[in-house]
Amino acid sequence: MAKKFKCNICGQTFEADSMPDKCPICMADSSHIEEVVEAGEGAPKKKKGLDTSSNVYTIVYAVVMVVIVAFLLAFVSSALKPMQDANVLRDTKNQILTSLNIEGLKGEAVDQKYAEVIVDTLDCNGNEFYQANVDGQTKWVLPVKGRGLWGGLWGYISVDEDKLHVYGTYFSHESETAGLGARINERWFQQQFNGKPIFDAEGNIALTVVKAGAAALETEVDGVTGATLTSKGVAGMVTEGLGIYKDFLAVMPLAFDGPICSCDAEGQNCTCPDGACPCVCNCCQQPAVEEAEAEIVEQAN
Repeated sequence: MAKKFKCNICGQTFEADSMPDKCPICMADSSHIEEVVEAGEGAPKKKKGLDTSSNVYTIVYAVVMVVIVAFLLAFVSSALKPMQDANVLRDTKNQILTSLNIEGLKGEAVDQKYAEVIVDTLDCNGNEFYQANVDGQTKWVLPVKGRGLWGGLWGYISVDEDKLHVYGTYFSHESETAGLGARINERWFQQQFNGKPIFDAEGNIALTVVKAGAAALETEVDGVTGATLTSKGVAGMVTEGLGIYKDFLAVMPLAFDGPICSCDAEGQNCTCPDGACPCVCNCCQQPAVEEAEAEIVEQAN
């Protein structure tokens, strides 16, 4: 639809579809031309409703969307938390079972086996540990924590009933290097600890990790090749972690280099050579050990 325009230089009125660049009569430029509005037409009407092209609309829309998304995320997180907590607890149970050389379980089988194997939760100097029954034999599971190259380390060390040798281990990490330090959670590394003595002849905690290929003593385990700092972290975790439970571990007698007491096939009727006693062998010390263990369990409960 053609519009009317007026040139302020020559005063002439003319029609055009849009604002012309020049007056077609006097050739004055568009700065001197104005649109003529007929009486009754008035100014162009404003659009009703929100102006979706304005900055205010954009900001308000963004804020509303952020609030809605945050609410939905909080709701989903809250709804899933019980399931997440259950999964974390089940994973912890599985790690404890792995330290007892019980592997390959998933889902509810983990919960069932854990309830079957773990018979008690005890305390040593404010540190929780577990009593287990594996094929009729008592085992003790000791949680340990440490620091690796890039983050935290943790694990579980299970020991035999006599508390002198390792039965099994499980180790994991927060953020060690893949293919290097992260290999501490592989079973080939963990199974090196199986059967290792915890103490040296002097009664000190000696179980440790050394540089790969350098293990020479019975209490030493080879570290991971190319992961020296992580291996040192595991060594510290093992030595210091077991040290936390030393009061509990020290209930049983340590290795004795002197004459060995003689017992019958059932471990009864012990006869101790002169100078070898009192109470230096398992059969002689068993009554005292059982009494001390009962006392610790009673205190823990």
